[in-house]
Amino acid sequence: MMRSVGDRHSFRLALVTLLVAGTLGGCAVTGRQPVPDQRSMIPTMGTRGAHCCAMVQGVPRQMALAKTAVRFVGQSRIQVDGRNYTPDCSGFVRGVYASQLVDLYGGLGELDGGNGVGRIFTHVVEHGRIHYGPIVHPGDLVFFHNTWDFNRDGLPNDPLTHVGVVEKVDLDGTVVFVSSVSAGIERYRMNLKHPDTRKAPDGRVLNDFLRRKHVGDASGTYYLAGRLFAAFGTLAQ
Repeated sequence: MMRSVGDRHSFRLALVTLLVAGTLGGCAVTGRQPVPDQRSMIPTMGTRGAHCCAMVQGVPRQMALAKTAVRFVGQSRIQVDGRNYTPDCSGFVRGVYASQLVDLYGGLGELDGGNGVGRIFTHVVEHGRIHYGPIVHPGDLVFFHNTWDFNRDGLPNDPLTHVGVVEKVDLDGTVVFVSSVSAGIERYRMNLKHPDTRKAPDGRVLNDFLRRKHVGDASGTYYLAGRLFAAFGTLAQ
């Protein structure tokens, strides 16, 4: 059902409130306290997991985004058209999208100082589509919760802490995406059909680690990409 203008505005204000309140973390890679209900952590509409994911042929702009992301693999510096972007996950995806003249912070000047991943999510809410598949496009954004303990309370209750750019989807549904972490820009994998499985029996990686394990982590803390997945974001059509 399509939201009315008023509903969209209310949703955006609620999201902005969360951003300004500082509840959203930045990028870092590094239970049994109950795992927080993700309906309270943005967002939860749509089907998750079991039927995801498959890829359709992207339009030229989407293909260009995916190719640009791949060109950065192995690098630590993010520069596009002479402009340097911060060497973290939000800076990386901003640089990739800037190559197609899309400003992922566009229209969000009132959020100066807010968290990068949250700002980008808000931009997609306003100008694109947040979804959970099952169809994924090359160049889509992929968001994650709880990739680190941003609020330092020892609990897995930190929404929208990481973002990457989808390159492709393998035949088994494994999403291959590119993202920037402290060690540089690399490819990662996520399989939502098997979110708790690191490797298939034949040795193929299904889910990479997106959170470091620490002694004393709360019960209910997850580490693999499939368990930390938040949503996909589609902008370029």
